Amino acid sequence: MLKKGDKKVITAWSFYDWANSVYPLVITSTLFPIYYDSVTKTEVSDKVHFIGREYINTTLYTYSLAFAYFIIAVIAPLLSGIADYSGSKKRFMQFFCYLGALSCSSMYFFTGRENLWVGILTVVLACIGYSGSIVFYNAYLPEIAEPKDHDRVSAKGFAMGYIGSAILLIINLAMVMKPGIFGLENTGTATRFSFLTVGAWWILFAQIPFYYLPNNVYEKKPEGHYLFNGYRELLKIWKELKQHPELAKFLSAFFVYNMGVQTVMLVATLFGSKELKLEPQQLIIVILVIQFVAIGGAYLFSFLSGRKGNIFTLKAAVIIWIGVCIAAYFVYNAAHFYILAGIVGLVMGGIQSLSRSTYSKMLPETEDHTIYFSYYDVTEKLCIVCGMGLFGIMEQVSESMRNPILALIVFFIIGFILLLRIPKNTTNYV
Repeated sequence: MLKKGDKKVITAWSFYDWANSVYPLVITSTLFPIYYDSVTKTEVSDKVHFIGREYINTTLYTYSLAFAYFIIAVIAPLLSGIADYSGSKKRFMQFFCYLGALSCSSMYFFTGRENLWVGILTVVLACIGYSGSIVFYNAYLPEIAEPKDHDRVSAKGFAMGYIGSAILLIINLAMVMKPGIFGLENTGTATRFSFLTVGAWWILFAQIPFYYLPNNVYEKKPEGHYLFNGYRELLKIWKELKQHPELAKFLSAFFVYNMGVQTVMLVATLFGSKELKLEPQQLIIVILVIQFVAIGGAYLFSFLSGRKGNIFTLKAAVIIWIGVCIAAYFVYNAAHFYILAGIVGLVMGGIQSLSRSTYSKMLPETEDHTIYFSYYDVTEKLCIVCGMGLFGIMEQVSESMRNPILALIVFFIIGFILLLRIPKNTTNYV
């Protein structure tokens, strides 16, 4: 039986954030969107053809991410049920980790419009790998830490992720800006080589949690057919959720406000590139600002939740996100974009960390943490599917990213209203 509160295990667990956070930073937020936009547009058009249809290049990218998150939303509950029943949580986490890392490395072979399918395929598979591994990673949180420590431990994980990914991004930035020093031909080659480093970093540092985290915490001995029992576990947890209305209320609020959060995070770089015409170096600086501010944001919101409670702090964060969307509509220069990036970083780190720990605290006493966290992760993935899909449709119609960004306010307002439905003292720790 795993002892809760073991500092060595908690540190090892947080190193998976250090390992995998290079994917959302380097691949989804920084280098790959910039590279993708540059190699898929021409001087006269940003339209591309894919599977017999014409798309704006960035719209195809958002649709691809939405599709990937939809796939993981469909399969995650089944996999989680199987993992909980069979006690094979770590093995599933390893499989998705390696799928994501190897897919990132394979982006090296994507060179432009002539093999667009390589870029789209690797984007989808890398996203599935990352998202799938997070389902099982998050499920370890209530098994390694006491409820009173969930905010702090969750914040530690996110902080480790922000630091680790920022280190690799700085190295990649040096490669892109000075490719000759690294023996690389040009910026394009350096960028593609950066994708290889993401995969290598991810796999290398993931070995730390894989070594220390147990595979079968509760020493379960499975019987019968795994697939059947996985579905049975899903049905059982679904019935249990109905007995915990406050948990259901939180998931509904999280679904709506997180549609806005995730969409802003995923399109921020493309917004700076297309609407503000920022250079790649400027965009990377923006992302670094977000990353380092987010470290403080995660701990700041953890501190505030200890004083004011989780729900109060989440409502404050959502209000700030509303201001971010309004401000983004009126941003027209790099200086203002930098300031806005700092605010985004502050609330990004806080709302992500606090959302995960709030849900963890609200869980009933159970040994089925993976399947419970699969509902959390499915909620997160479906909100990304909806958010990115709606954003892509609005951009395709308006051919601008400003109106869709402003429209995201609706998600935050509804999310705030739904948070009001949750009693302040839902648990001793929320």
